[in-house]
Amino acid sequence: MVAGTGLLAGCAARSVTTAVLPATPVPVPPPPVATPVPAAPRAVASAPRGIRPELFERAVAAMQRHSTRIRQQDRIAIADFSLPSSRLRFHFVDMINGATRSMLVSHGIGSDPEHTGMLQRFSNEVNSEATCEGAFLAANYYVGKHQLSQRLIGLDPTNYNALDRAIVVHAAWYSNPEMIAKHGKLGRSQGCFAVGERDLDTLFALLGEGRMIYATKV
Repeated sequence: MVAGTGLLAGCAARSVTTAVLPATPVPVPPPPVATPVPAAPRAVASAPRGIRPELFERAVAAMQRHSTRIRQQDRIAIADFSLPSSRLRFHFVDMINGATRSMLVSHGIGSDPEHTGMLQRFSNEVNSEATCEGAFLAANYYVGKHQLSQRLIGLDPTNYNALDRAIVVHAAWYSNPEMIAKHGKLGRSQGCFAVGERDLDTLFALLGEGRMIYATKV
């Protein structure tokens, strides 16, 4: 068992709606995000290198299905939970030129109770502490238990509880690559997309507000 992968590794699923800033708040500069652009026709005709075609096709279909809610379609994020947590499985794809950037991401305790490093199941249930599947809209930023974080809105029947469950994007020590060197896998979240502490700024710059994350296991 990796140290700190119990409650300390959680995402405070019940705190997001009541997150309180310090009594004397220090202004938090917004993360660097791309200048909003109108939805553009997709120029990438096939799966970029390193992303399985079936997974990419599902993500594109999800973006088309939710196109009226995804106001920025120039870039998408795809979480491939078929892979173990030791692999770079959180992909950011430029839909115009096919460029990709990948990073580590944790899955939930409830999705991997035995802590094998592999996601075993998805769940949309409140208090399941599991990762949920489907398309998410990247929403606003807030400061919470894990410092600067980003709320997600679930767009599918498989993840519509995401906002109530506080399934968010944040950084965590248990998602740093040093965990793999020591334990062969990352720690687990309470269902959140937890990335390494040094990756958060890059993630926010690539994702921004109004884009889509698609998570599944093919």
